[in-house]
Amino acid sequence: MVNNKSYNNVVNTLLRLGEFHNQISTTSVGDIYDLNLEKMEKFPIMHINPTSVTTGDSQLTYNFQVFVMDLVSEKSDWQTRQHQLLTKLVDRENNEQEVFNQTLGICTDIISMLRHSSRQSISQVDDINEPMYFTQDQFTIEPFQERFDNLCCGYVFSLGVLVQNDFQTCNIPANTKGAGY
Repeated sequence: MVNNKSYNNVVNTLLRLGEFHNQISTTSVGDIYDLNLEKMEKFPIMHINPTSVTTGDSQLTYNFQVFVMDLVSEKSDWQTRQHQLLTKLVDRENNEQEVFNQTLGICTDIISMLRHSSRQSISQVDDINEPMYFTQDQFTIEPFQERFDNLCCGYVFSLGVLVQNDFQTCNIPANTKGAGY
């Protein structure tokens, strides 16, 4: 028997991946326009925007846009000694290149955790290798830059989380009166 995973299971799993990633300070879910960057969220942020759910023969694919972003420092004193030695390669006025580098790394970490990691299994599973939540295919990770109250930049990618679903008909909360004419 398949233990069907709900929308809540999938979203909470993604939120926990962000919560326990050491470089992410804030995780959130909802429409990207609901993200309130003016209330001084702690950065970097991982924001999950649900987009759709598709069905297969014995699976559901929950589709999301995942945003990973951080603030760009617009002060000239952001540089470390190492960066000062690379002045021909790095813009001295801000750390945008560093933010793009860090947020891209976080994006690939999230994909890796769902693609290859032991984090696919959860406690109370008899077979530790049984994938409970996973992803497949290739990903396009797109950079973005937005000016809100501060300058933010990072990456966004589409993520499909596949879970088994047996489309069980025995426990549907409906009676037989709706069975047809």
